[in-house]
Amino acid sequence: MIALQGYNATGLDSVLKEACVPKGSFYYYFKSKEDFGLAVIDHFAAHMEDHLANVLRDDVIGPLDRIRNLLKEGLRLITENQCAKGCLIGNLAQELAAQNERFRVRLDEVFRMWRGQIANCLREAQGVAQLPTSLDPDVTAGFILSGWEGAILRSKVGRSPQPMQDFIDVLFATVLR
Repeated sequence: MIALQGYNATGLDSVLKEACVPKGSFYYYFKSKEDFGLAVIDHFAAHMEDHLANVLRDDVIGPLDRIRNLLKEGLRLITENQCAKGCLIGNLAQELAAQNERFRVRLDEVFRMWRGQIANCLREAQGVAQLPTSLDPDVTAGFILSGWEGAILRSKVGRSPQPMQDFIDVLFATVLR
């Protein structure tokens, strides 16, 4: 619900109704909607951290192919959702970073973790001579993450996966060639 409607537009009553959970039970686990929202971020972040580790540390294939596979999978998922949902963390960052410091800090931590996973994969690519050592893995990982999140946003707004495909094509034709 939050992925489709946003955090602020998702009422607690509708979440409880959808989950078939009484309000009292909700408040047993969460002090507030804000605590619930942070738990949603934590849950999604833990899932993505595991997923990124599985994809980006798969030593059966080369490091750059791992990054390409990760992006292609993201493209496939966004396309399957008709470009309606976007990235939950990106959506929440756009909606909440300027409104709530706790959300901003936690979302920044998630983006930093993603950046770190990508940077480690880029370092591996340097180690097997797929990339020049002059390329800064941390800066490049930040560029990839920022560009990818922007491409997801453009795909969501335009209801077309083309911006994401264009990002992948240009990334591998120029930066990661």
